Amino acid sequence: MTRYAKPTTIDEALALLGEDRWRILAGGTDFYPAQGAKPFRDNILDINGLAELRGIEETSEHWRIGARTTWTDIVRHPLPAAFDALKAAAREVGSVQIQNVASVAGNLCNASPAADGVPALIVLDADVELRSARASRHMPLGEFILGNRRTALQPAEMVTAIRVPKRCAVGTSAFVKLGARRYLVISIAMAAARLVVENGVIADAAIAVGSCSAVARRLAGVEAALRGQPTKAALVDAVLSAPIDELSPIADVRGSAEYRQDAAREIVVRAVRAALGQHDDKVAA
Repeated sequence: MTRYAKPTTIDEALALLGEDRWRILAGGTDFYPAQGAKPFRDNILDINGLAELRGIEETSEHWRIGARTTWTDIVRHPLPAAFDALKAAAREVGSVQIQNVASVAGNLCNASPAADGVPALIVLDADVELRSARASRHMPLGEFILGNRRTALQPAEMVTAIRVPKRCAVGTSAFVKLGARRYLVISIAMAAARLVVENGVIADAAIAVGSCSAVARRLAGVEAALRGQPTKAALVDAVLSAPIDELSPIADVRGSAEYRQDAAREIVVRAVRAALGQHDDKVAA
């Protein structure tokens, strides 16, 4: 018989996870569309009673985002400029109604290649807090998402938080999304850029692209090309000439692989310029 449970404490939820296999229900914005009209056959663990999983707190070493924190919570919370890309991505997660209920952890656990929140969290070097009744562990986000709809989450575990190290919550950031229309669209390609500028020079760069590989990827070659560049230099040339071997775009109804590859470079340029406060959209092809 299918079971439904709505625990009120994390310990109660973890105890249930250790007893049986459950599908975790949070915002439900991916859960219910995936279920469709099919009858429920899995046990359902509703975590919406776990108030301690929602909210953002600053500790001495991290910014900690609770698993049930919504995208609207992200937008409204005062955060450093390094989080601007994440706030911009939050505004792209479906409609406002979806943003009001969809959880950050749900976006990660759904593990879609087009998950809007992932590139912006990757450039912040975010990690995922995983807990079971027996132990807790932390895993870099880039290692947690294994592929399309696949994560490293174990059956008895649940995501309880996403953490951003304070040392990475520095600089400015921007997020750029390319879709077939302006609103309510799945990305053809998207990019997040976080830059640290010192004395007019890019001291550090973190660049990630989503929707152009099975999981969002950091672009090490582009990052290396940007480091040490004066902010007034020809950054377009640096980005366009840098290797982006990390990407392996597919062809689908939204665009060909070749188009995605070219689009990725274009939106990386735009994200870099936006992170620097340069909003001229005229980018070389």
